[in-house]
Amino acid sequence: MSQVRRVIDASLGTQLFVLQMVIVLLAVGGTAGVWAKHTRSQLDSLHQQRALAIAQAVAGLPQVRDAFNMKNPESVLQPLAMSVQAETDADYVVIANASQTRYAHPNTALIGKKLSTDGTSVLRSGRSWVGTETGTIGTTVRGKAPIFDEYGRVIGLVSVGVLQTTVNSQVAGALPPLFWTALAVLLIGLTGAALITARVRRQTFGLEPREIAGLLEQREGVLHGVKEGVLALDLAGRVTLVNDAARELLGDVGADLTQMPVSDRMRDVLGGADPGEDRVVLHRDRVLVLNRTPVSVRGQHRGWVVTLRDRTELVRLARELDDTSSATEALRAQAHEFANRMHTVVGLLELGEHEAAISFITRTTRSAYATGLRERVQDPTLAALLLAKSAEAAERGARLVLSDDSDVPRGALGDPQDAVLVVGNLVANAIDALDGVEGTIEVSVRAGAEGLHVRVGDSGPGIAPELVEEVFREGFTTKAAHSGPRGLGLALTRQACLRRGGWVRVRNADGAVFTALLPTPVGAVTT
Repeated sequence: MSQVRRVIDASLGTQLFVLQMVIVLLAVGGTAGVWAKHTRSQLDSLHQQRALAIAQAVAGLPQVRDAFNMKNPESVLQPLAMSVQAETDADYVVIANASQTRYAHPNTALIGKKLSTDGTSVLRSGRSWVGTETGTIGTTVRGKAPIFDEYGRVIGLVSVGVLQTTVNSQVAGALPPLFWTALAVLLIGLTGAALITARVRRQTFGLEPREIAGLLEQREGVLHGVKEGVLALDLAGRVTLVNDAARELLGDVGADLTQMPVSDRMRDVLGGADPGEDRVVLHRDRVLVLNRTPVSVRGQHRGWVVTLRDRTELVRLARELDDTSSATEALRAQAHEFANRMHTVVGLLELGEHEAAISFITRTTRSAYATGLRERVQDPTLAALLLAKSAEAAERGARLVLSDDSDVPRGALGDPQDAVLVVGNLVANAIDALDGVEGTIEVSVRAGAEGLHVRVGDSGPGIAPELVEEVFREGFTTKAAHSGPRGLGLALTRQACLRRGGWVRVRNADGAVFTALLPTPVGAVTT
C-alpha cells in the first residue's frame, strides 16, 4: 500500500510513465499468453491430425487386414507397428482387434492385453477419432482409425499418439523468439513512455495538475474581474475567450468574427483590417476604444487579444467641456466687444458728441442676430448653443447666419440633448470645414410634426463625391493633425438620428450642405 500511495502522490510525469508501463506490460503479457495458448492449440491439432493420418494409413495397409486372419497376428503386426513408429517419430503405434485386445504395442509385455483407453466409439461407429487421453505411457494427443475387412466390417483399430511432453518441448522451443520479441516491445514501450512523459512536461511547463487547476482558477478570477472587456481570437478569427465585461459591451458574441452582430468598422478593427492603437468605434449607444495585440507562445504566433474600454461617459464629458469652452470663449469675446463699445461711448460723451453717442448706443443694442434668434428659436438650450457657435465662428473668421425659415417653439424638442448633439456637431463640422478662412455658415432649424429638421450649409470647399457616405463612418476625419479621438461627431449625429428613426444626408451646393431629420420623441409637447 505504501508503494501505491507513493505512486499516487508522485508527479504527473511519473504517474504517466508508470501508467504507460503498466499498460505496456499488460499488453505484452496478454499478447504473449494468447500467443502461447494459440501455439499450443495449433500444435495439439497438428499432432492429432498427424497421428490420425498415420493411424489411417496403417489401418488401410493390406498386410494389416490379412494379419487378422492369421493364427498369430502379433507376429506380423508388432514389427510393422514398430517400423511405422520409428519412421514417423510417433511415441506409440498400437493395433488392437474388435475385442480391444492388443496385437502391437511399444511395450511387448502389454501385447495380448486389453486397451487402457476405451475404443468402443471407433469400433461401433466405424469413424476415426482424435483427442487427448492418458494411457500406459502417459498423456498423449492421439488419433484412432478403424480397420475394415474386405466386406467393410470393423475388425479392429489402430491408435497412434504423441506424448504431451513432446508437444510441451516444442512449445518451449518456440518461447525464446517470443521472449526476445516481448523484450523488444517492452524497450520500445519504455522509450515511448519516456518521450510522451517528456512531451507532457514541456506542454504543461512542468506544472502539476493541482498547479494547473490553480492557475486556471486564478485566470478565470482575473479575467472576469477586469473591468475592461477582453476578447481572444485565434488565427482563423474564432472567438476563444471572452470575459463578462466584453459581453456587456458587445452584447451577443458569436463563434467567430463573421457571426458577430457588429458594424463593419468594429469587424475591421477586431480582424486587423484597421490596425493601430486606441481605435475608436461606435457600438450601439457606446463609444468604445479598442486595442488589438498579437499573442505568441514559444515564439509562435497563436492569435490576438483585443481589449475594449468604454469611453462613452468620457466622450460625453469631453463634448460638454467643449461646449462650455465655446460658451466661455463667446462670453469672453462679447465682454471684450462690450468693453470696446463702452470705451467708445465714454469717448463720445467726453467729446460732447451726445447725439453720436446716442446713435451708437441705439445701433449697438439692436443685435439683429440675437433678436432674430430669440424670435425664431424659442428653446433656450438650442438658442444658447447657436449663440455660442455664432461667437465661435466669429472668433475663427466666419459668420453664422440663421435662415428665415427657422422656427423652434418652446417645448417642441422635449429633451433637447439629441437636438443639441445634432445641431452642435453639424455646425462644428461646418466651422472646421472653413478652417479659418472667411466664409458663411447658414443654419436652418424647423420643428414640425415629423420632428426637428436641420440644415447646415457652409461656403467651404465641399466634400469629394466618393466621400459622401464615408464622412458618417466613425473614425473618418479629414484633419491632418489632431489629438485625441476624431471622426466621431458626424457618426454620433447619424447614430442619434437613426436611433429615433430619422436620417442625415450631405450634398454639395457651393459648399457642403448637411440635412437631418430628428423625429420628435414620444411625449414631447409641440405647439
